[in-house]
Amino acid sequence: MTDLRIRAATPDDLDTVLAFWKQAAEGTSISDDRDGVERLVTRDPEALILAELDGELVGTVIAGFDGWRCHLYRLAVHPERRRRGIGAALLTAAEERFVRLGGRRGDAMVLVRNETAQHAWRAAGYAPEEKWRRWVKPFAG
Repeated sequence: MTDLRIRAATPDDLDTVLAFWKQAAEGTSISDDRDGVERLVTRDPEALILAELDGELVGTVIAGFDGWRCHLYRLAVHPERRRRGIGAALLTAAEERFVRLGGRRGDAMVLVRNETAQHAWRAAGYAPEEKWRRWVKPFAG
């Protein structure tokens, strides 16, 4: 996969990313809109990492670091491009970013029903943390 290009997203990429997630990402998030992704890229320009092959977007991952914890979201690879190392390349870029920033451990949000993703995360060395449960509260906006 020598032609694979890994880079940070720019504001010009956001519409393409949102369209990509509709076909490649499992589930949706309350932040899956132009304002949400634009806020991410404005606040942390290196957090949204893209994989491109011959100029085509084929994968994404959000590598968010709040100064304390390293969070991974939206690891998505185009369905026709899976099992070719794109996800691994994205995770490598995310993990290298975290280490550069002083991060010590990465955590990923993975849907319980997404068994394909669970296999991919395990293959990358991640394991479920069964003693924790995610609690959420949507804010009115």
